[in-house]
Amino acid sequence: MAAYMFISAIIKDRDAFIQGYSKATEPLVEKFGGRYVMRGPGASLLEGDFGDGGSVAVSEWPDKQSALNFWNSSEYQDAKKLREGLADVQVLLIEAPKFTKDDL
Repeated sequence: MAAYMFISAIIKDRDAFIQGYSKATEPLVEKFGGRYVMRGPGASLLEGDFGDGGSVAVSEWPDKQSALNFWNSSEYQDAKKLREGLADVQVLLIEAPKFTKDDL
């Protein structure tokens, strides 16, 4: 069952974030079987208290375990250090079964 990782971030230094963290994580996402399906800045907060003007990324994974393998890998732990002090981040991981219109 596919899994999706939802990341919202308030980025304090976009250039440093992109040059360090983003460049380091992009090949790791692919290595562990994921792919980005959406990335962009300028989120509009409609409810809650985190994310207005922030950036959002969504990655798709073959299954939850693949995403966790990425998240817990030593390579990602090293890359994650590159965002310290540059962004406040929230990350959610959810498995998403396929639905048909009859399921809704």
